[in-house]
Parts: sequence; C-alpha cells; structure tokens
Amino acid sequence: MKAVLPESTCSHVLLWVRDLHQAVASFRGAGFEVTYATAQARAQHAHIWFSQGPIIELLTTPRHAWLFKWPIDCLAGPGAGRRMLGWAAQGDGFCDLALLCEDQALDARLAALNAGGVSMGRTVRWKRTCEDGSHTRFRFVYTRQPCLPFLVTPYQPSQHPEALVHPNGATRLATIHLGVHPDDKAAVDLLVGTDSVLVTHPASRTGVTSVTVAGLAHPLNLHGAILTNHPMIQGDSHA
Repeated sequence: MKAVLPESTCSHVLLWVRDLHQAVASFRGAGFEVTYATAQARAQHAHIWFSQGPIIELLTTPRHAWLFKWPIDCLAGPGAGRRMLGWAAQGDGFCDLALLCEDQALDARLAALNAGGVSMGRTVRWKRTCEDGSHTRFRFVYTRQPCLPFLVTPYQPSQHPEALVHPNGATRLATIHLGVHPDDKAAVDLLVGTDSVLVTHPASRTGVTSVTVAGLAHPLNLHGAILTNHPMIQGDSHA
C-alpha cells in the first residue's frame, strides 16, 4: 500500500451496552459526568466528555437491529449494516473506534485511503438534536471492512466543555489500546498514522481492548469496558 500522511486523530471510542440508561447510571455512579446525546427518553447514545481529546460514546442498538441492515448499507455503503450488527455481537464492551478528520480535509483523506487500498463507504451528513434542544452537525464515513476504525468530522459547533474534571478525577483519555489482527495491520497503519494516543498491538481480532484514563483514581471494568488508571501529572487538568 502507498503511504499516506496521517491526517486523523482519535475522536471517540464506542462502547456498546445492552441497556443505555443502566450504563449511564453505572458510569455516573463510578464518578463520570455523562450526557445523553439526544432527549433521554429515546436516546441511543450518551457521551463522556473531556475538555480536549477523544471521548467515550456509550451506544445501544434496537432489539430488531437486523431489520435496519440493508437501509444502513444504502445510506452509508456496503459493510455499514454488518458494522452495526457487529456492535452488539460481543455483548457489552468496546465495539468501534472513530478517527477525527477535519471537514475541509475529508475528501482528500478519503481519496488517499482508497488509493492506498482501504475501501471507504459513502459520506453521510448527520444532524443531531441534543438533550438541551441545541443542534450539532458532522459527517462520517465508515470503512467497508467493519472491524477497521472509521472517520468522523468534528461536531459543529464543538461539544467539548471548556474545563472538566470528572468527580472521580478523570481528565482525559491518555491511551487507547487497539488490538490489530495481522491481516489488518497495513490498513490500520494508514488510518491511524502516528497518533500518540493510540497504541496498537498484535491481537486475534482488531478492536479496542482497553483505555487508560488520566487522573482516574482506580481502574474500572464497567459494562465490559476496561478503564485503567494513569497517575495525575502536572498539566493533566488542562490537557
């Protein structure tokens, strides 16, 4: 594959949960501030925000998600439906990884990835009505191979709070550990580039294995998500 200059950093780690409201309660009980992505009653996504850098997105899928497989393929391209179904296949736990690409760089990034042998799906424009009634817009593009990370543009307007230290001390995601199957290594290298937050290691399947959280007082395993603690160092509160 032809080398591609890294243009994307980590946007968010996706964590699939069977019961979103129960998961939100669990993470809040563990000292995280959690915000529903839409009105709470019908929400299927919630976010654990940090003032900078990647975040954790909790998500669930409808009980009869298989009915949406073909419509999602039509919307986002081949492989998108299998990706959605795959989120729930392993049960609660990390299920996907989104890489951030600036909106103005997205088209060039997609062309370079396709030229390098990483097949990409259709670009989807998305608008979300937040829990407080405000709106946010972004674009995303799935890789056609469902196990590979996908691309997303920054939320407009930005949703990052100016300053946030969670009650449990967490300030940012320091490291995202990504297992990579040997067959996927070349594609992952092109997608990830040299993002210092992402650490890859050989694995039997490609996917996020654990996340190290700066400032977190104690390691946690919540809904299948392994969160290891990272000692607070000078500057973490502003990182």
